[in-house]
Amino acid sequence: VQLQESGPGLVKPSQTLSLTCTVSGASITTNYYWWMWIRQPPGKGLEYMGLIAYSGGTEYDPSFKSRISISRDTSKNQISLQMISVTPQDTAVYYCFLWGGPNSWGQGTQVTVSS
Repeated sequence: VQLQESGPGLVKPSQTLSLTCTVSGASITTNYYWWMWIRQPPGKGLEYMGLIAYSGGTEYDPSFKSRISISRDTSKNQISLQMISVTPQDTAVYYCFLWGGPNSWGQGTQVTVSS
């Protein structure tokens, strides 16, 4: 299974960040596959943000719940992340991750929040 993140790279403070994870090698609706967004700020550890399940159900970490939305496009086999009101503290490498079956990471996409 391959996961490929894509996004804008640079976002201004207060704007909305939109990232996409394109999946190949498996359907995002495969039973018992959970698709996660995880980030790593510079000099810090991995931060779990939330997930969308094979059923379409979502779960968000309380730290991000008020600002993020995770969705999917089954016709494109893609998972998306939207984060509102970004700040420089949201600067990080953002990863999508498949949990279940062949646990797989995308290569990550760097997002910098700066004016």
